[in-house]
Amino acid sequence: MEYMTQECYDKLVAELKYLETVEYPRVKQELVEAREKGDLSENFEYHAAKREQGKLLGKIRFKQRVLEFARVMDTSQLECDVVGLFRKVAITNLSNNMRMTYTIVNPHEANLREGKISIKSPIAEALLGKKAGETVDAQVPTGIVKLRIDSISL
Repeated sequence: MEYMTQECYDKLVAELKYLETVEYPRVKQELVEAREKGDLSENFEYHAAKREQGKLLGKIRFKQRVLEFARVMDTSQLECDVVGLFRKVAITNLSNNMRMTYTIVNPHEANLREGKISIKSPIAEALLGKKAGETVDAQVPTGIVKLRIDSISL
Protein backbone atom coordinates (compact mmCIF):
# COMPACT_ATOMS: atom_id res chain seq x y z
CA MET A 1 0.00 0.00 0.00
CA GLU A 2 1.30 3.46 -0.93
CA TYR A 3 0.16 6.47 1.09
CA MET A 4 0.18 9.73 -0.82
CA THR A 5 -1.25 13.20 -0.87
CA GLN A 6 -4.21 14.09 -3.05
CA GLU A 7 -1.85 16.23 -5.15
CA CYS A 8 0.43 13.27 -5.89
CA TYR A 9 -2.53 11.00 -6.66
CA ASP A 10 -4.00 13.54 -9.10
CA LYS A 11 -0.61 13.97 -10.78
CA LEU A 12 -0.22 10.20 -11.27
CA VAL A 13 -3.75 9.93 -12.69
CA ALA A 14 -3.01 12.77 -15.14
CA GLU A 15 0.30 11.16 -16.20
CA LEU A 16 -1.42 7.82 -16.77
CA LYS A 17 -4.20 9.44 -18.80
CA TYR A 18 -1.61 11.25 -20.94
CA LEU A 19 0.33 8.03 -21.58
CA GLU A 20 -2.83 6.14 -22.51
CA THR A 21 -4.53 8.81 -24.63
CA VAL A 22 -1.61 10.64 -26.27
CA GLU A 23 1.60 8.64 -26.16
CA TYR A 24 0.22 5.15 -26.78
CA PRO A 25 -1.78 6.09 -29.92
CA ARG A 26 1.31 7.93 -31.26
CA VAL A 27 3.54 4.89 -30.74
CA LYS A 28 0.90 2.61 -32.21
CA GLN A 29 0.72 4.80 -35.32
CA GLU A 30 4.51 4.73 -35.67
CA LEU A 31 4.37 0.94 -35.50
CA VAL A 32 1.72 0.79 -38.25
CA GLU A 33 3.75 3.11 -40.47
CA ALA A 34 6.94 1.10 -39.94
CA ARG A 35 5.13 -2.17 -40.63
CA GLU A 36 3.91 -0.79 -43.98
CA LYS A 37 7.51 -0.30 -45.15
CA GLY A 38 7.94 -3.99 -45.93
CA ASP A 39 10.37 -6.66 -44.69
CA LEU A 40 10.13 -6.65 -40.87
CA SER A 41 13.34 -8.65 -40.27
CA GLU A 42 15.55 -5.78 -41.48
CA ASN A 43 13.26 -2.88 -40.68
CA PHE A 44 15.02 -0.73 -38.04
CA GLU A 45 12.06 1.64 -37.65
CA TYR A 46 9.76 -1.30 -36.88
CA HIS A 47 12.09 -2.70 -34.21
CA ALA A 48 12.60 0.75 -32.67
CA ALA A 49 8.83 1.31 -32.56
CA LYS A 50 8.33 -2.12 -30.93
CA ARG A 51 10.94 -1.26 -28.26
CA GLU A 52 9.29 2.09 -27.59
CA GLN A 53 5.89 0.40 -27.36
CA GLY A 54 7.27 -2.08 -24.82
CA LYS A 55 8.78 0.68 -22.66
CA LEU A 56 5.56 2.68 -22.80
CA LEU A 57 3.42 -0.31 -21.85
CA GLY A 58 5.78 -0.93 -18.92
CA LYS A 59 5.34 2.66 -17.71
CA ILE A 60 1.56 2.41 -18.07
CA ARG A 61 1.41 -0.86 -16.12
CA PHE A 62 3.67 0.56 -13.40
CA LYS A 63 1.49 3.65 -12.91
CA GLN A 64 -1.67 1.52 -12.93
CA ARG A 65 -0.19 -0.71 -10.24
CA VAL A 66 0.86 2.26 -8.09
CA LEU A 67 -2.62 3.78 -8.36
CA GLU A 68 -4.24 0.42 -7.61
CA PHE A 69 -2.53 0.30 -4.22
CA ALA A 70 -2.60 4.06 -3.52
CA ARG A 71 -4.31 5.44 -0.45
CA VAL A 72 -4.84 9.19 -0.17
CA MET A 73 -4.12 10.48 3.34
CA ASP A 74 -5.79 13.46 4.94
CA THR A 75 -2.75 15.29 6.26
CA SER A 76 -4.87 17.52 8.52
CA GLN A 77 -5.49 14.51 10.79
CA LEU A 78 -1.79 13.84 11.43
CA GLU A 79 -0.05 14.64 14.71
CA CYS A 80 3.30 16.40 14.88
CA ASP A 81 4.85 14.83 17.97
CA VAL A 82 6.95 12.24 16.06
CA VAL A 83 8.63 12.13 12.66
CA GLY A 84 6.53 10.32 10.06
CA LEU A 85 5.10 10.45 6.58
CA PHE A 86 4.10 13.95 5.36
CA ARG A 87 5.81 15.69 8.31
CA LYS A 88 8.19 18.58 7.76
CA VAL A 89 11.34 18.03 9.80
CA ALA A 90 13.98 20.65 10.58
CA ILE A 91 17.31 18.95 11.33
CA THR A 92 20.88 20.01 12.03
CA ASN A 93 23.89 18.07 10.82
CA LEU A 94 26.00 18.04 13.97
CA SER A 95 29.32 17.59 12.12
CA ASN A 96 29.07 20.94 10.29
CA ASN A 97 26.09 22.66 12.01
CA MET A 98 24.24 22.87 8.69
CA ARG A 99 20.46 23.22 9.09
CA MET A 100 18.11 21.50 6.64
CA THR A 101 14.35 21.15 6.39
CA TYR A 102 12.77 18.19 4.64
CA THR A 103 9.26 16.93 4.15
CA ILE A 104 9.06 13.14 4.29
CA VAL A 105 6.94 11.81 1.42
CA ASN A 106 6.35 8.60 -0.50
CA PRO A 107 8.92 7.71 -3.18
CA HIS A 108 6.68 8.98 -6.02
CA GLU A 109 6.58 12.50 -4.57
CA ALA A 110 10.27 12.77 -3.62
CA ASN A 111 11.99 15.83 -5.08
CA LEU A 112 15.11 17.12 -3.35
CA ARG A 113 14.85 20.55 -5.01
CA GLU A 114 11.48 21.01 -3.31
CA GLY A 115 12.83 19.67 -0.02
CA LYS A 116 10.87 16.42 -0.25
CA ILE A 117 12.73 13.21 0.60
CA SER A 118 11.50 9.65 0.22
CA ILE A 119 10.40 7.78 3.31
CA LYS A 120 12.70 5.02 2.04
CA SER A 121 15.80 7.25 2.02
CA PRO A 122 18.49 6.59 4.66
CA ILE A 123 17.93 9.95 6.37
CA ALA A 124 14.14 9.52 6.58
CA GLU A 125 14.48 5.95 7.83
CA ALA A 126 16.79 7.14 10.62
CA LEU A 127 14.36 9.93 11.59
CA LEU A 128 11.11 7.92 11.59
CA GLY A 129 9.45 7.61 14.97
CA LYS A 130 11.81 10.07 16.67
CA LYS A 131 10.83 13.24 18.51
CA ALA A 132 12.11 16.82 18.43
CA GLY A 133 15.35 17.20 20.37
CA GLU A 134 16.53 13.64 19.70
CA THR A 135 19.81 12.85 17.96
CA VAL A 136 20.04 10.09 15.35
CA ASP A 137 22.76 8.45 13.29
CA ALA A 138 21.88 8.11 9.59
CA GLN A 139 23.82 5.67 7.43
CA VAL A 140 24.30 7.54 4.13
CA PRO A 141 26.50 6.58 1.16
CA THR A 142 29.36 8.74 2.45
CA GLY A 143 29.26 7.23 5.95
CA ILE A 144 27.37 7.91 9.15
CA VAL A 145 25.88 11.36 9.72
CA LYS A 146 24.81 12.54 13.18
CA LEU A 147 21.60 14.59 13.00
CA ARG A 148 19.60 16.48 15.63
CA ILE A 149 15.85 16.92 15.14
CA ASP A 150 15.07 20.58 15.76
CA SER A 151 11.34 20.65 15.02
CA ILE A 152 8.49 18.69 13.45
CA SER A 153 5.48 20.23 11.72
CA LEU A 154 2.92 19.59 8.99
